[in-house]
Amino acid sequence: MTIKLVTAGAFAAASLSATAAFADGHAACGEVSITQMDWASAAVVTSVATFLMTEGYGCDVTVVPTTTVPAITSVAETGEPDIITELWTSYTEVYEELVGEGKLVEMSKVLSDGGVEAWWIPAYLAEAHPELTTLEGIKANPELVGGRFHDCPSGWGCDITNFNNFKAAGLGDAGVERFQHGSGETLAAAIAAAYEAKEPWFGYYWAPTSVLGKYPMVQVETAAHDPDAHICNGLEDCATPTLSAYPTANVVTAVTNTFSDENPQIAEFLSNMSFTNAQMGEVLAWQENNNASNEEAAVYFLTTFKDTWSGWINDAAKENLSALLQ
Repeated sequence: MTIKLVTAGAFAAASLSATAAFADGHAACGEVSITQMDWASAAVVTSVATFLMTEGYGCDVTVVPTTTVPAITSVAETGEPDIITELWTSYTEVYEELVGEGKLVEMSKVLSDGGVEAWWIPAYLAEAHPELTTLEGIKANPELVGGRFHDCPSGWGCDITNFNNFKAAGLGDAGVERFQHGSGETLAAAIAAAYEAKEPWFGYYWAPTSVLGKYPMVQVETAAHDPDAHICNGLEDCATPTLSAYPTANVVTAVTNTFSDENPQIAEFLSNMSFTNAQMGEVLAWQENNNASNEEAAVYFLTTFKDTWSGWINDAAKENLSALLQ
């Protein structure tokens, strides 16, 4: 029996249990609208939240496909959707304004580790050559990383920032070539190929992703994050690039103030809902390996990390989901 069949069976069992519970008189929460952003981890968060709200709390959930800016704009103008999941607050200046105006209420750091952008080497390389976990070690031994820095494609936000950090670090003078991949797919493929052959690799990537879920990587120590330097490094005409680590991104779930006031039980659940990058990376790696849907990936999380999500929900929801908790 495949994992997909197992998880689908658990999904169905929990659904039947919840249906029976609501029929016995448990109050349903009513209609709820929730975003589904257009990247993998956000889609999993939405699918997990939708399942737990539907089957645990009796909500009638409408999933709204969107991206960050349209979702924030819609909340500002219409007060909908009710719930915004996996919102990377650094990519929208209006978020703090909406919170300050009382239009949005922050529920949780939905990625407890935050969104991570960094320079990495494979774990096997760090184990064999611990000195490569620092830039000074790489600059002193460029041949041990293959003499190459694998970078994101031209046009990505990380392109200019990495270029200026690369320049500030003096990596070119140390004999390291900056190699830009043509797409995110080829950047990911380079990590996979290096792992398969246990070859050197040094470059940029981010978490949580299926790639870092599959292939353990170790962050290279660069420099402390300097907000002013980071801003300059993001500009093409930065006159004096200064080495600065990427900041840890604040990634949250937020709801409208109206929804929070009218649905305290759901607000409590959402304030508890939080994934580590390791958990999300494992789920995304499983999803990719099994060519699974977002819903199947959600059920993989629900069946694999019961101890995590069972702490998010109240006793009534646990009763409704008792089949899945067995």
